[in-house]
Amino acid sequence: MRRNTGFLKGFIAGVLTLALLFSVYMGVKGLLEVAYRSGLPLTSREYRDVGDKMRELGRVLEEHYLEEVEVQAMEEEALRGFVAGLGDPYTTYFSQEEYSSFLEKMEGSYEGIGVVISYGESEEEILVVAPFPGTPGAMAGIQPGDRIMEVDKEPVSGMSLDMIVERIKGEKGTQVSLTLYRKRTEETLEVQVTRDVIDVPTIDHAMLEDQIGYIQIAGFEENTYDQFKEALEDLEGQGIKGLVVDLRNNPGGFMHIVAAIGNELVPEGMIVYTEDKNGERSELKSDNKTPFDKPLVVLVNEYSASASEILAGAVKDRGVGTVVGVQTFGKGLVQRNFELGDGSAVKVTIAKYYTPNGSYINGVGIAPDVVLPLEEAPEGAEQAEGPVMDNQLQKAVEIIRSQQ
Repeated sequence: MRRNTGFLKGFIAGVLTLALLFSVYMGVKGLLEVAYRSGLPLTSREYRDVGDKMRELGRVLEEHYLEEVEVQAMEEEALRGFVAGLGDPYTTYFSQEEYSSFLEKMEGSYEGIGVVISYGESEEEILVVAPFPGTPGAMAGIQPGDRIMEVDKEPVSGMSLDMIVERIKGEKGTQVSLTLYRKRTEETLEVQVTRDVIDVPTIDHAMLEDQIGYIQIAGFEENTYDQFKEALEDLEGQGIKGLVVDLRNNPGGFMHIVAAIGNELVPEGMIVYTEDKNGERSELKSDNKTPFDKPLVVLVNEYSASASEILAGAVKDRGVGTVVGVQTFGKGLVQRNFELGDGSAVKVTIAKYYTPNGSYINGVGIAPDVVLPLEEAPEGAEQAEGPVMDNQLQKAVEIIRSQQ
């Protein structure tokens, strides 16, 4: 009897153990099935390379993402993000369409609203450097310093500068809506602008009183040197006794173009030099034995950047003129475009540049010889022809008069 009782107890214990093991098995199996269906990782492993990880990520999204997966758009953004991972706002990826548009603009003509934009104190702050005179942006009332918050109701936060530019540009006759914040008046404005063909007016010139010439350079594009040379020859033909070069609100452009203009104003010697990651130095020098030899003033402001600072730095360091205004933007980096096999491209920061005296001005800017903040123009200051005679331009004229 005891033997039977012991057997019965052992049998029952065995059955219970099997039942427990079966329950555990079914539970684990169920968890594995749920994890599999949810796309959760079941084990930890090292990927062979980032491509291996991307392929797994793509499979998860293709199988589980709620909406349709736009693979081409994702690939473009992945490339953009890969480059953005450098943390350099000036090194950027261009799609084929973006690069074609970029080259078009640098040639001096494109379809858009005629407004130059740049980063502010951070990549989250997109500021208007200047609207080109007479363009849709200028006629819509957009002003230097306006912060762009939205393009067509879409917040620009998180977009690269090039992406924002592409959204603002568009076919002639179409409209774009910009939401702007104007710090000076603490206003949020919404403006509707009709796009047009923009022939970039990089040079404007005039004869001021007392035979003082004035040349405004809006940017250093491919057509700028020829325009500058024509303007200077026109003014010299009228017998100028001094020259004001206005670089205010000029965001920069091609280094070879600013070097060519510097060659007209600076005597033989250094204009600018660069150093790359390997410490290799390249120099751009003037070889002009008969440069401009009359009193010269260069006007700058906080939006004078890059190539503008190269010219202002050369004039200041070489002692051939007086720089007037406020501290410049502070972009002392050089970029180069590399076209990829499919027509897309990447713009890469390849070097630092230094003024003739060896100053590296990135994040610092150039201090003017005469510091003079811009005052609000009085009523009636606008003229039918020629530049507005604001206090900075008046100071430039005063300096030239004193040197004649």
